[in-house]
Amino acid sequence: MQLRNARVVLTGASGGIGMAIAEAVCAAGARVLAVARHQEALAPLLKRYPDALCWVAADLTLPSDKRKVLAAAEEMGGVNLLINAAGVNHFAMLEQLEDSDINAMLAVNINAPICLTKLLLPLLKQADSAMVVNVGSTYGSIGYAGYASYCATKFALRGFSEALRRELADTRVSVLYVAPRATRTSMNSATAQALNDALKANVDDPQTVASAVIHAIAGDRRDLYLGWPERFFVRLNNLLPQLVDRGLRKQLPLIRRFSEKPENETLKP
Repeated sequence: MQLRNARVVLTGASGGIGMAIAEAVCAAGARVLAVARHQEALAPLLKRYPDALCWVAADLTLPSDKRKVLAAAEEMGGVNLLINAAGVNHFAMLEQLEDSDINAMLAVNINAPICLTKLLLPLLKQADSAMVVNVGSTYGSIGYAGYASYCATKFALRGFSEALRRELADTRVSVLYVAPRATRTSMNSATAQALNDALKANVDDPQTVASAVIHAIAGDRRDLYLGWPERFFVRLNNLLPQLVDRGLRKQLPLIRRFSEKPENETLKP
C-alpha cells in the first residue's frame, strides 16, 4: 500500500521500534496518530513533523483509553493503517515471575492489539485500501527458555494475525505480521542484554527493523521475519522441533545463571 497521505494509528510510539517506525512513516508522507502513555520521548519527532505527527495519551489496557484512540482517529479523518507495536517483556524463568508481570504481558501484548483492532476495524473497512500490522517476535515462532510468558503472547499474536487475515480475505483490509529478532531497545533489561552478549546473539537497531517494516507495508507483504539465521531456525523449528530442543538445551545452564542475577549486579558472560 502507499504510505504517502496514509492515515496511520501507531501504538507503542514512544518505544524503540515504535519511535523508529513513527519517524519512517512520517518521512514517507503519512499522517500519524502516535499512541503512547507519555509524550516526552516523542517531543523531538513532534517538533520535526508538526503537520504529520500528533500524539494521544493512552494506556491500551483501559477500555476508556482505547475509545480515546478511536475518537482521535475519527477526528483525523479515519485510518487506513493500524500498526500494533506496543509491547512489554520480562526476561525470567517462569517461577521467578510475579502474577502481575504475566498479566501485564498478556494485557499489553495480546489483549490490547486484539481489542484495539476490533474497535478500529469499521474505520479501516471504509478505506479504499487498508492494513493491520502486528509487531510480534521471532519468539512468536520459537519457544525460548526465560521467555515462556512473552513467547505465549507472541505465539498468540501470530495466530491472531493469521486468523484475522483469513477473516478479512473478502475485504480491502490486509494483515501483516512482523517478527523482529533481538532488537536494541529499552524493553530489554540489563540481564537480557547481557545474555544476548554471552550468546553472541545478533541484535538489530530499531531503525533497521523500521526500514524493513516500511518496505513490507509498501510491498503488501503478509509476513516479515527479520534476520539470518533466525528465519532458518523458525522453519527448522516447524519441521524438526526436537532438533531445536537439543540445540537450545545446551544454552539452558547459561540462561538460568543470567536469570538469577540481580539487575544491579555486574554481569559477565
